[in-house]
Parts: sequence; C-alpha cells; structure tokens
Amino acid sequence: MGWKTLDEIEMRGRVVLVRVDINVPMENGQVSDATRIEKIVPTVRDILAKGGKPVLLAHFGRPKGKVVPEMSLAPLLPELEKALGVPVRFAEDCIGGPAKRAVQAMAAGEVLLLENTRFHEGEEKNDAQLAASMAALGEVYVNDAFSAAHRAHASTEGIAHILPAAAGRLMQAELKALEAALGSPQRPVVAVVGGAKVSTKLDLLGNLVARVDHLVIGGGMANTFLVAQGIDVGRSLAERDMADTARAIIARAADKGCAIHLPVDVVVARAFAEGAPSEVLPANACPADAMILDAGPKTVAEISRTFEACRTLIWNGPLGAFEIAPFDAATTAAAQKAAELTRAGKLVSVAGGGDTVSALHKAGVADDFSYVSTAGGAFLEWMEGKELPGVAALMR
Repeated sequence: MGWKTLDEIEMRGRVVLVRVDINVPMENGQVSDATRIEKIVPTVRDILAKGGKPVLLAHFGRPKGKVVPEMSLAPLLPELEKALGVPVRFAEDCIGGPAKRAVQAMAAGEVLLLENTRFHEGEEKNDAQLAASMAALGEVYVNDAFSAAHRAHASTEGIAHILPAAAGRLMQAELKALEAALGSPQRPVVAVVGGAKVSTKLDLLGNLVARVDHLVIGGGMANTFLVAQGIDVGRSLAERDMADTARAIIARAADKGCAIHLPVDVVVARAFAEGAPSEVLPANACPADAMILDAGPKTVAEISRTFEACRTLIWNGPLGAFEIAPFDAATTAAAQKAAELTRAGKLVSVAGGGDTVSALHKAGVADDFSYVSTAGGAFLEWMEGKELPGVAALMR
C-alpha cells in the first residue's frame, strides 16, 4: 500500500521515535478513559520485542506553543506503565538537553515519554528546525497516530522526511480498514451519513456520491434534503438556505449512479426531551408545530434491505437524535442489522466519528463492526477524499 510496517524496518538496538495519540480525558489529575493509551500497546510491545527503544512523541490539549503545566504529559505515566507493563521514564522536553539525556539513559526494555510536542510553537507550524531537533533523538520514526494524520505538524509529518519511517500497528489497521471500505471495496458499497448539518459535510457528500452505490442520509441533514424536495418539516432542525445545494447533490448522485435514500417515515415530537410523546408519520406529514427527531420503522426496514444487498458499509453520523430515548431507535436498529450481517461474514463494516462511535457503543455493537475508527477529524477528511499529510509522508 506504499508504506512500510514495523515488520520491514530493523529496530534492534535503535532508538525508535513513535508518534502516538494519548490525548486522553482527565479528571482530578487522573486518566478517566484509557482507551487511547490501550490502543498504542501493540505497537510499543512489538518495538520492544524487536529490540528497539521506544521514545513516545505526543501532544496533549491545545497549549498553543507555550508551556502550560496543566497540559503536561507527566500525569499519564502511571496509566502508561500499567498498560505497557514496563517502566516508562519521562523527559521534561521533546527536544534539547533534557530529551537527549533521557534517551541516552534508557535501558533495554524501557519506554521513554517526551513532554507535550505542542509546548513548542513550531509543532503546529511544521517547523523544519523543530522536526530536525526531534529527529536527532532517534534512528527510526514510527507514526501510530492516525487521528492526528490530517495535521501537517512537525511530529506527524516533518520527521517522516528525515528518518526511515513506518506505520505503527494502529495506523496499519486503520489504513487497511479504510482501503477495504473506499479504496478497493467489495461492491455494492453503502454509506450512511448522518448528523445535524449538510453545510459541515459538503465535501464528504460530494466525494461519496462518486464512490458509493447507495447513500443513506439521516439526522438533521435528511430534513434539509426533504425541504429541498418541497416537503414541510415543521419546526425540525434544517438548513433551509442549503436547499439548492441539496438538490445539486441529488443531481450529482443521479449522474454517478448513486441511489440516495431519505426517510420515508419519521418520528415526530413537540418537545426534544427524554420520553417526550411522539408519533410515527409519513415523511411528508410533519405537523407545523412538531419536530422530526428520528427515522421511522419503514425507513429502518428499507435501510436494512439496502445493507443486505451490499457487501461494504461505511458509516459516519447517527440517523436521529440518538442521545435521547426514544429517538435512538432507528440508529440502534440499523446498527444492530449491520452488526448481524458483519458477524455472518456478509458485510465489511467500517464506522467512525465521535457521535457514531458513541451510538454504536450505546447499541452494544461496536465490537461487532469490522472496524470502528476513533480518529474523528482524520476519519472524516479521509472520507472526504482529502490527502492526509501524516499518511502521505509515510509513502515515500
């Protein structure tokens, strides 16, 4: 696929700079969700097993090029040691004397964590001098932070042009899953795109209608498409000024042979609240004083039939206001159908984006999808067909 893996680079006795994403949530100075730390374990353990010395480069928060003590990576050490099962040392900078001395003091079997790369103004500017200073600490570069790959920063892109570079196990898994979903997928391909606004996903929709066979549109976005067809959606969330854009997307889809699926029935309520009285109506029959908050059962049945007719699914965004019952029903039912087909070996399913991941966990099926990306912005930009600088830099 144009990039090297850990299996293709000699690491014995060499210092390996590993760009990771351990930008984890914290509460009272302690890690409250260690998922991102757990995800880097296979890469770090493989480097150790190959005799390499892993030196971790990472950012935390948005210090904007200044040293902000509250955004130090030091509090992550206990959680890192727990996950990796080896001693993890810490350097108070990611370049210069403190970093050099810490690297030189590393013993076999140890891991070193360098301080927040974003404490340096040059990080987000992809400053060549900062990249060179980081690269001077090691002999090999491994990028295992797909979630930061859409940023051309010194630690995600700059170093890859200086040292022999490879993808870590998490990056490798992500890229393979994405290649299977949009690069060279088994057809037919169906994409589910939900969420609040068409305006935030124009690039995504424009790319997908040329790449997939079926496009299911849900959430507030679907309301905008209904408006574009002259349907009154009452008090529903909709971008009425985007109607022309929605019509243009429908026309482009028709030109490319992509079938667009919009709700045929909807769940409406007068209040957006837990357990609010609701009813199922045809999509063109929303009362003037009501809001569309979910897709209806006929729509879910149609989506399920589409899934059954396809071999590959890519999903970004919920079908309704999934955070509040009963408006999570369509998203949950569709997700469970996709999971069932995936378990049966009939569907390759790749999903990503914060709301999507939350919805799949809520439906109890996140582990049943072929791949669930936690990368957020990078996953979305990849779906939009954009080049990701951190990935492109590995393909030399």
